[in-house]
Amino acid sequence: MANHRFIMTMSILLSLAFLATSTSNTTTTADHKIATDYDFDRTANVVVEGKVYCQGCKYIGSSSLSGAEPIWAARVSVICKNYKKRVSYYKAFVTDYDGYFYADLKKFRMTHYLLDHPLHACRVKLVSSPHETCNVRSNLNNGINGSPLRFENKVLYGRGYETVIYASGPFAFRSSDCYPDTTP
Repeated sequence: MANHRFIMTMSILLSLAFLATSTSNTTTTADHKIATDYDFDRTANVVVEGKVYCQGCKYIGSSSLSGAEPIWAARVSVICKNYKKRVSYYKAFVTDYDGYFYADLKKFRMTHYLLDHPLHACRVKLVSSPHETCNVRSNLNNGINGSPLRFENKVLYGRGYETVIYASGPFAFRSSDCYPDTTP
């Protein structure tokens, strides 16, 4: 008897839930169905941007980039780990003539919407510099260990998509020919 009452109650609740969801997402006028924003699958694209420089010998060991020159064709990597600490995304990106990189994480997926969020899951690291005299990685802004992403309120909206742009860095390579100043 209790089992029959439970089945009847569940079927009524499921019918009501189906009726509520089928009428809330669309509006009808005349004989035309007008889609609302809820009918579109909104996906968020993730982008990371930053710059890579060659830090002058005078400023090695400091966080100063005074007089630093941007490095063209430097490589940085974006590494994301899921909440189980397994690598879920890895890709290397190359800087342009101004030392700027724009890393579009095209196949980045979050298996858990809070724990795998890019702010927590992703890091940017220096990989290599084509500059013969400026190719030693520095840990400025955690360029060696992995710099976390920063949200700087940059979001691009479009119909059916959203692009969230995170920042990281700036990063720097240094010259291997720099020696400490030993003058008294």
